[in-house]
Amino acid sequence: MRRWSQLFRAVLAASVLSGCGSTPPAHWRHAATQDHPWGYFSGEPVTQWNRDGRSMTLMQNFRYTDPSGYVWVAPAGSVVDGASIPRPLWTLMGGPFEGKYRYASVLHDVAYTIQNRPPKEADRMFYHAMRCSGVGPIEAKTLYFALLRFGWHWDFSVKRAKPVKINRKMVARALPKEPVTVAAQQEIHGVQDWIRRANPSVEEIEAKAESVTPQR
Repeated sequence: MRRWSQLFRAVLAASVLSGCGSTPPAHWRHAATQDHPWGYFSGEPVTQWNRDGRSMTLMQNFRYTDPSGYVWVAPAGSVVDGASIPRPLWTLMGGPFEGKYRYASVLHDVAYTIQNRPPKEADRMFYHAMRCSGVGPIEAKTLYFALLRFGWHWDFSVKRAKPVKINRKMVARALPKEPVTVAAQQEIHGVQDWIRRANPSVEEIEAKAESVTPQR
């Protein structure tokens, strides 16, 4: 019986520490951030559609621990509508609440509403959360470049980081800084080909986006 108990514990530990998923027990959290290159989610986003037919309200807190160990919190009461992702880019990924992107989209929307971390960190979190959700490297890197290149951002050095109390429903309001034209879509497809051939690092993708994007 003791051998079976030990075997069960070993299998349970292996299942918790394999791949992305829900929060592991507290005494395994350090190991989880080491073994999970893309971090892990705590639970799932529980939402309710709003009467406008395009936004949802989070009914409870939703958390994501990124690879560095930082915990991104989407508080209950937040209203998300996918607006932090430029709408023309939805043609590349589907709607922001569809498929494997929805967790990352919810977290990114709330991060862009609260603005208590620099936009570059929120964008990097979006990439990590996509990978944690099972989005493949080529697709995730392409969308990450497109977000950096055509998404809107704010000047964090002016805003500064200040705690935000969620006592009202919060809606992310976002406008793309550049329209995603046919030429822009061609640029994105060209970058996707480059990513497929060269397998660039995240830092190289950021440098490429910055080289063609006005300083923000």
